[in-house]
Amino acid sequence: MVEKVGVYCRLSDEDRDKVNKTDDSDSIINQRSMCLKYANQNGWDVVDIYSDDDFSGAGTYRPDFERLIKDCESGKINLVLCKSQSRFSRDMEVIERYLHNKFIEWGVRFVSIVDNADTSIESNKKSRQINGLINEWYLDDLSQNIKKSLKNKREDGLFMGSFASYGYERDEEDYHKLIIDPVAAEVVRKIFQMYAEGYGYHRICVYLNNNKIPPRSIYKKQKGSKFVCGSCDYDNVMWNPDTIAQILRNEVYIGNLVQGKTTHVSYKNHKKKNVPQKEWCKIENTHEPIIDMETWNKVQEILNNHFKTTKNKQMTYFTKKVYCSCCGKAFMRNVYSVKSEKTGKRAYMQCKGNKKYHICSNNKAIRMDKLEEIVLKEINDLLKNYYDKNNLKDLYEKRCLQETNNIDSIKNLEKEKEELNKKISTNKNYYRNLFEEKVKGVISEDMFQMMSKDYFNEIENMMIRIEVIDNEIKEIKKDKIDKKQATDILNKYRHIKKLNKVILDEFIDKIFIGEIDKNNNTRDIEIIWNFEF
Repeated sequence: MVEKVGVYCRLSDEDRDKVNKTDDSDSIINQRSMCLKYANQNGWDVVDIYSDDDFSGAGTYRPDFERLIKDCESGKINLVLCKSQSRFSRDMEVIERYLHNKFIEWGVRFVSIVDNADTSIESNKKSRQINGLINEWYLDDLSQNIKKSLKNKREDGLFMGSFASYGYERDEEDYHKLIIDPVAAEVVRKIFQMYAEGYGYHRICVYLNNNKIPPRSIYKKQKGSKFVCGSCDYDNVMWNPDTIAQILRNEVYIGNLVQGKTTHVSYKNHKKKNVPQKEWCKIENTHEPIIDMETWNKVQEILNNHFKTTKNKQMTYFTKKVYCSCCGKAFMRNVYSVKSEKTGKRAYMQCKGNKKYHICSNNKAIRMDKLEEIVLKEINDLLKNYYDKNNLKDLYEKRCLQETNNIDSIKNLEKEKEELNKKISTNKNYYRNLFEEKVKGVISEDMFQMMSKDYFNEIENMMIRIEVIDNEIKEIKKDKIDKKQATDILNKYRHIKKLNKVILDEFIDKIFIGEIDKNNNTRDIEIIWNFEF
């Protein structure tokens, strides 16, 4: 039978000597030359040469490998010739499927020169399988080493993504460092600003699209990036709500790198899977932030509270702000038809405990425009009182005293934590000495187990206490951020003409609305300010 040979060559690492991506590398040329000489020495007819450069030997897609398999199945070739079995594949599953199954079914012989694999020799099968296992182990070890290397680089604060996040670009001098892209950064700041002011995803998209601001994928292309989006129609791509949501939640904009969120199923299966959040690699302050922490915290608070938007895609000012004084339930927004209104509709707020759950007697709604007037007046009265009378001095002094107390509390907690860490270190040393005594035969195994258990229990209790201390310190510091001094807020404003969400969030924590007094037709409205004096 005439041997119709298909020569297969493969190299996974890109040859740096290549002039163009489409050129064959020297190693591919060497493989091909060796195979052609071997075929000529054996008097075989080479039908075609199949070459996959820069493709892994794992069970992933390789263009010329797929063409080779089709030609084997069709009968175009009946002998596959490689330099070594690993050039054909390093995947044991692929070796078994073709060399010991399909090739036999199709009448195709496999020969590799260096490791003497030959499927026409039955006694050669075990050595082929051993080679396949060794090659598979090599892939497994290589995969683990690569993962460890990437993990170490992420933990060192190096950016390991393929493309820089929108708003940043790679530093030309340090490829793994991010620097601000001034043009895109301004767009990011605008997105955060609009969302903080009460604009929903949709309205932000409308603004960006109407102002002809290029979407992320288009902007990257304009900058000369090799970024490819398989699902993008580049002729019609526009800003969309999903993109806005991703940007608003991305910690890269406050200078943090959060990496390792996804991984491949295995070195054989490149399908991505999500990694549990506790296993993400988060390194803070790795690059210059675009968004300040005050804006970031404000946006995250809105996102975490799941604010709903109205039909015009704008968040209502009073969402998660207004509550019933009687039952404590939130007030819900409703719109009713009113003939006297130009729009024919008017917005009200009602107690959810009464309207939805029927457990509260606070049954009268309040007009949203009237509530806005009341709140705006209270804020301006506060500002007037602050600037004109300056009678908040005593309250400021109380706030300063509270600050001092907080600092003292943190110092005491940190001192306790330091002492606990010293005790833990001492206990560990005791354990080492105890182990040495057991080894030397000074104490029995039972005595060692009993005493070491006590040490470990004590260490565990101290570790739990340290965790509690860390949480207490975190809460005190968080309270300092959340509850600002009155001066931090009041010094920004003199008089406010119109209420908006930014001002409302800055001044007010909650508003409590009581029942209407039937005698005088009034109701109590209590405002809880969002700062301490």
